[in-house]
Amino acid sequence: MNVSFTHASSVCNAIKQPTPLLSFLEKFQETAHSIFGDSKDFDPKGYMDVSLKFDLTNTTEAFDNMLKSTNGSVSIHDFEEFTNRFLNKAGSDLVYHQPADFELEPAGFLLNVESVEVREWALEVHSLWKNLSRKVADEVRENPELHTLLPLPHPMIIPGSRFIEVYYWDSYWVIRGLLVSKMYETAKSIVYNLISLIDEYGHVLNGSRAYYTNRSQPPLLSSMIWEIYNRTHDLAFVKRSLPALLKEHIFWNTVNHKVIIQDDKGCNHTLNRYFALWNKPRPETSTIDKESASKLLNASDKQHLYRELASTAEAGWDFSTRWMRNHSDLTTLATTSIVPVDLNLYILKMELDIAFLARTMGQNSIAEQFLNASQARQVAMISIFWNDKKGQWLDYWLTKSSACEKVHIWEAQNQNQNTFASNFIPVWNELFNSDNAIVQKVMKGLQSSGLLCAAGIATSLTRSGQQMDFPNGWAPLQHMIVEGLARSGSKDSRCMAEDIAVKWMKTNYAAYKKTGTMHEKYDVEYCGAVGGGGEYIPQTGFGWTNGVVLAFLEEFGWPQDQKIDC
Repeated sequence: MNVSFTHASSVCNAIKQPTPLLSFLEKFQETAHSIFGDSKDFDPKGYMDVSLKFDLTNTTEAFDNMLKSTNGSVSIHDFEEFTNRFLNKAGSDLVYHQPADFELEPAGFLLNVESVEVREWALEVHSLWKNLSRKVADEVRENPELHTLLPLPHPMIIPGSRFIEVYYWDSYWVIRGLLVSKMYETAKSIVYNLISLIDEYGHVLNGSRAYYTNRSQPPLLSSMIWEIYNRTHDLAFVKRSLPALLKEHIFWNTVNHKVIIQDDKGCNHTLNRYFALWNKPRPETSTIDKESASKLLNASDKQHLYRELASTAEAGWDFSTRWMRNHSDLTTLATTSIVPVDLNLYILKMELDIAFLARTMGQNSIAEQFLNASQARQVAMISIFWNDKKGQWLDYWLTKSSACEKVHIWEAQNQNQNTFASNFIPVWNELFNSDNAIVQKVMKGLQSSGLLCAAGIATSLTRSGQQMDFPNGWAPLQHMIVEGLARSGSKDSRCMAEDIAVKWMKTNYAAYKKTGTMHEKYDVEYCGAVGGGGEYIPQTGFGWTNGVVLAFLEEFGWPQDQKIDC
């Protein structure tokens, strides 16, 4: 069986159309913004996460009547009266779920953590899986047209705080933590939920909401499946999962996501970029996006910005100067004109994972096909991204961003010379971390990059106020770089990896002791400092942060005599 890597029916610049429910809720959100928008705590997402008590026709009619009766100037009283009568609160269509495979102290849990203090903390982090476990209420399956929440079939782990649904790339690090916690069935249920999205939409969505159907997120499903199989050796799980991975690979190689670049030797390389099927304000942040576009006068310029905003959300780096032509102006986002290092590393890993899993199932022709694809992508990543002098892989900027441009000619000046944590993510994969010469250059490049701080790896060197920039550090970025260095086979790189991991765990611990919670992001300038910036207030919970702490403790342990305090 051969698998096609292209999809001829894809149309350049295609967009998804919003559903009637989303269109209504955007009006509801806009009205809420006119009343409460001056509050620093106003979060437009919450108004998209409500559900309807009655059908959309009756709800819309009542809402329109309210607007007419007040000449569009709705009072807090009228708004709250309408809300209480016609809408259920955000999150009410999820119910708490007690995972059957959760144990207070699993057998064999982190035996290499010798410090009593650290072990107690690890068990507290482990216990957070109970707090974050949910399942979709039956009413969502019975009346899906009343909800933006999608009717996922299995229990899930949510990130926490405002994020009360499944998120794609978050799930990988949640699963890494669940595997440390011996919660194998919960981990599988997350994968089965993501597969259900592929079955329904052709790809894993950014998250399990109707407003996320226009984009995906960093594609790590194959990595989740590989990690679970590596622990459980469950062949039935692989058999059920493999067809979905083949579909996902097709999605990422459609005409919108695929880019062909000719290198300086005349060889053509196929790589990928982020490209959301959307040219409107993101529904969950519609009021914010409209404000961002307000200074643009041309309707087509606004549509272009809206696509860039959604495509950056697909990248999982929303927002960062990494994607901006002018670092102080969000309207200069150019994400669809950038071929990102990390996305192509994830797809390289997907191809390797599919090859391995197909071989495991005896599907040797598929295995051979995807092994060849991974080797071609490895060559492409060296040719297009690698900068030998800096010891980094650099994003490549296209001079023409048309999705239908046949071939882009590589020019050295189009490598983004700015430093981001993503420049080091390829070391996560064995095709690169098994090359000692590359590892040594990456170590030297990281040491001289300016990203290494008192409490971990900074996301960039630019203090822009965006959340994916300095001084914020994020658990996934720490984990990929640390794990790649730790598993390279070099003693020096493992020492470097452990040093970063220890600093990261110390800042997590200090903030936990100070606030009682695990956080979405941290300020890596100072041990114990919580991160900030971006479109919303800092969040707690927090799925991927918990997973990375547990994964680091499993990888490195913690000696009895080593202090955890800052």
